[in-house]
Amino acid sequence: MEQLDLNDNHATIHDMSADVSLNDRVSCTILLVKKGGRAEAEDPTRSRLEALTLSLTGLEIEMASNSVLYRCSLISFQYTGAATVIVGRRTVAISGNGFRACTSIRLSRNCCSCSYPNPNDTAFVVADDEKYGNKQIISLTPRLYDYILSNVREPEILRQLREETASMRGSQMQVSPDQAQLLAMLVQILGAKRCIELGVYTGYSSLAVALVLPDSACLVACERDAKSLEVAKKYYELAGVSHKVDVKHGMAADVLNSLILNGESCSYDFAFVDAEKRMNQEYFELLLQLVRVDGVIVVDNVLWHGKVADPLINDAKTASIRSFNKNIMEDPRVSISMVPVGDGMTICRKR
Repeated sequence: MEQLDLNDNHATIHDMSADVSLNDRVSCTILLVKKGGRAEAEDPTRSRLEALTLSLTGLEIEMASNSVLYRCSLISFQYTGAATVIVGRRTVAISGNGFRACTSIRLSRNCCSCSYPNPNDTAFVVADDEKYGNKQIISLTPRLYDYILSNVREPEILRQLREETASMRGSQMQVSPDQAQLLAMLVQILGAKRCIELGVYTGYSSLAVALVLPDSACLVACERDAKSLEVAKKYYELAGVSHKVDVKHGMAADVLNSLILNGESCSYDFAFVDAEKRMNQEYFELLLQLVRVDGVIVVDNVLWHGKVADPLINDAKTASIRSFNKNIMEDPRVSISMVPVGDGMTICRKR
């Protein structure tokens, strides 16, 4: 039994099971624990295979496999106040300020190597297959992600929207500042004048895009939640971009079908998909009709907190995203690039 007592935003290890059995390919478990209260978790391997979110006396504990270990510090930063990484019988306590304990972690067999002698060090992952030349790939620690964010040019109006959204239910759905900056740059590189966004939420990404569009441009912004959409509309107005944004309150597929029926096929330059994940394939097919040749479609959450890489996780959303990723990989109609920004985005160029 391992017991976590959260106090002052830190997780303290009181006791640890003498035997944590872990298989060869999945050699650790991450417990992401929200601030406040106290939680007890039995042998984590029993529940980690299902990647369940449990509720214990009002405290949520999410269990994930080592496919997301390389992002554990970022996940801890985004969703929790503390986390604990368990590797065999060794434990590393993590808080919002970074790794508290100093230890080395060796994961899987030749899978990856992470070392945290101090918070300034950068984690890295080594490719398992020799044909990749044992390439060392940077992974995000809280310190490194802070550095990335310090190099994002976030307009003041976007900062205000981000901070207001942070207090709302579902705030984790908001794209990160580095994601929004990438989307805006893609729009600028394309010289886009007609854009679509599916899943606006409170409008952070759509506002980032609208800010860089010319005055004569149009962004069709689709969102099914009226309350979230009101926040987005408020910020469109505050930013002075309301005239560029055509707000559509409704289901994304219905909006796309209406645009096609309205004769707007092949007239859009750019589309961003961040709506219902199990509908990604349908959205993609409809957007291929609406986006011009050499236009771009960006799909969010393609890494799904790392769950897509874990064959033991097969819930409906994970399976759907995994299937979409496979389909798009084999689709000759587009050229693609999957990038590990935020929760993973696939950038597709229509051929």
